[in-house]
Amino acid sequence: MSLTEEVEALRNITLFSSLDESKLKLLAFTSEWITYQADEVLCKEGEKGEDAYVIMEGDVDIYVDSGDGQLLVTSHGAGEIVGETAIVCDVPRTATVVARNELVVLKITKDVFMQLLEGCPEVAIAVIRELALRVNDGVRMALRGSG
Repeated sequence: MSLTEEVEALRNITLFSSLDESKLKLLAFTSEWITYQADEVLCKEGEKGEDAYVIMEGDVDIYVDSGDGQLLVTSHGAGEIVGETAIVCDVPRTATVVARNELVVLKITKDVFMQLLEGCPEVAIAVIRELALRVNDGVRMALRGSG
């Protein structure tokens, strides 16, 4: 994929849609495009989080260890980001992310991701909003499970 095609693909991701051309080019240049096959693991719960993944094509399933095995908690698809919680909160991975089908992701290192957040308030706000929504969803699931 050419740099121009990568920039266009990034522009179509809601999280990055407000970035100007130069920032999109920098993001495309400093990140790695990776293809995973179905059932391949992107990251495991408990590992140190060094990268975030923007899903460009395909879907992932998110699992947590329930004590009795892996529990599917949610799924994400194209245009969504996974792995950012460990980076932003500086904690070990909170879940295991597994490719549900053939998957193309943009792997963004912690340093690049943090520079992006520091230099682009609109991206930082979008990430904070996404994290807050995930916490809210988790609380609702916990309340349903306890009642």
